[in-house]
Amino acid sequence: MKLQQLNIQTNSLQNEGLIKETNKMNALIAALEAKEVPETIISTINTQIDALNALTSTEKKIRKSFHNTHCTILKSLEKELKYVSKNHYRNLWMALGMSVFGLPLGVAFSAAIGNYGFIGIGLPIGMVIGMAYGTKLDKKAEADGLQLNITC
Repeated sequence: MKLQQLNIQTNSLQNEGLIKETNKMNALIAALEAKEVPETIISTINTQIDALNALTSTEKKIRKSFHNTHCTILKSLEKELKYVSKNHYRNLWMALGMSVFGLPLGVAFSAAIGNYGFIGIGLPIGMVIGMAYGTKLDKKAEADGLQLNITC
């Protein structure tokens, strides 16, 4: 089964946000065509693309629908096939590193010197640790062939 294409032409649109979302959806479809995707997932994605092609409301609502569908497809691909976009794990672990590593380091450092004004000193340290770990996971996903050639 083949993935369906979007019927919306970007040259007839005035809303720059909608043009951007349309290009993101087209890039996602192209990236998925380069990968092996099971028939069940392709049929689910085709159903969502058909729903997008049938939209007739304002450009703002269409843009929101495109964005929501894009996120839904990416989440289902990550959950079922472990396919992720470029820098997915880096962006995820940047925030996790700040909260998991950075905040406890900041609390320990500020308690050690007795000045709780330095509690935020651990946040950039945790951010770097999280980004390093996320980059490692991104490289592993790329080596395993689980990284889609798109950015979010």
